[in-house]
Amino acid sequence: MTKKLVTLLCALVLAACGPAAPDMDELASEYLYLELSMGLHDSGHVDAYFWTPELQTAAEETALSLEQILAESADLAARLKAIDTGDDELFAMRIAGLLARLHALDTRIAINKGDFPTFDDESMALFGSKAPDHDAAHFEAILQKIDALLPGEEPLSRRVEAFNSQFVIPLDKLPAVFEAAMAECRKRTLEYIDLPEGESFTIEYVNDKPWSGYNWYQGNAVSLIQVNTDFPIYISRAVDLGCHEGYPGHHTFNALLEENLVNEAGWLEFSLYPLFSPQSLIAEGSANYGIKLAFPGGQRVEFEKTVLFPMAGLDAANADLYYDVAELISQLNFAGNEAARDYLNGEITREEAAGWLQTYSMTPADKSLQRTRFFDTYRSYVINYNHGKALVTDYIERGDANIDERWARFEAMLSSPMLPADLN
Repeated sequence: MTKKLVTLLCALVLAACGPAAPDMDELASEYLYLELSMGLHDSGHVDAYFWTPELQTAAEETALSLEQILAESADLAARLKAIDTGDDELFAMRIAGLLARLHALDTRIAINKGDFPTFDDESMALFGSKAPDHDAAHFEAILQKIDALLPGEEPLSRRVEAFNSQFVIPLDKLPAVFEAAMAECRKRTLEYIDLPEGESFTIEYVNDKPWSGYNWYQGNAVSLIQVNTDFPIYISRAVDLGCHEGYPGHHTFNALLEENLVNEAGWLEFSLYPLFSPQSLIAEGSANYGIKLAFPGGQRVEFEKTVLFPMAGLDAANADLYYDVAELISQLNFAGNEAARDYLNGEITREEAAGWLQTYSMTPADKSLQRTRFFDTYRSYVINYNHGKALVTDYIERGDANIDERWARFEAMLSSPMLPADLN
């Protein structure tokens, strides 16, 4: 790192923390600088950043090459590894977290240079875990159960799509339905978690995105939540998105990390969320698990049938069958991992991946191609949604924990520097 940049980083740290700033602040600032530099090469790399803008300016002015970022990352990692953490378990977790982030950064540099690891090696390097393998027979057994619920002569995917079409939220009613779902998710979360004062979010409805919903965290406990309306949004997705993107999902996670690790503990590295890092497995896994946590048992179905169905102008006569089918379809989620794994490993074509999704995850034909766009952009990130949820579920519910214990563990997880390995 250049002397000019070291001087700038030290000045930034001193300005933020006073004249007795510890060395860890300087190391964390160097780390932030490298992630921000990577963001200039990869627009999707930095998902959120809310510390000093001067560091962003420094990265833009210096404009390190990928090779320079890699070299600086290796140097920083060597200095972090040399630190004696003693018996301080929390400090050791901090160092381990920084090293895991740097390893993920190195992997993304390789990918951006065209050096692609295998799907499983990539997911281990970026997200600290590998999703299990499932063959076609695993999904066929689930499909047979769906077939029994929706008998007919047409292909099963068409039967499912035709049946689900009666549960699409009309576009003119989508804002009211989604906002009601979000309000209920927030109310239920606040019963167990104290969020920072003044936390808030805004919602935008967008098009032409490879995802169905996205939370853009702005800092100061504020989020921008975007919902993609390119494809039909089914009634059950309102609560899914409300919990996942908002409460107790991404908005809650980011607000707690900012409050507890950045503002209170002074861990500056958590002012930046690198999308391709181990943090994402816990972020996506907790956001998906949070749906079940906020709506245990049959509470979600009851809320949707009594509140959201009328708001959307939908008939709830076939709602019970709809939820039975939806539960079985949710068990097909890992089929997306198999499609992504084989597609990104070059073993099947885009069209074959889309066909697999249509057959084994009940994805409509037009949306299956959108899913392959997601694979192109986010690659092995897909494991975080289902495999991440499975790991979080096992961790939170361990020992037959009751609802209060589950919420307590959940909040502690969202407020800590845990890595995926800590969930085992």
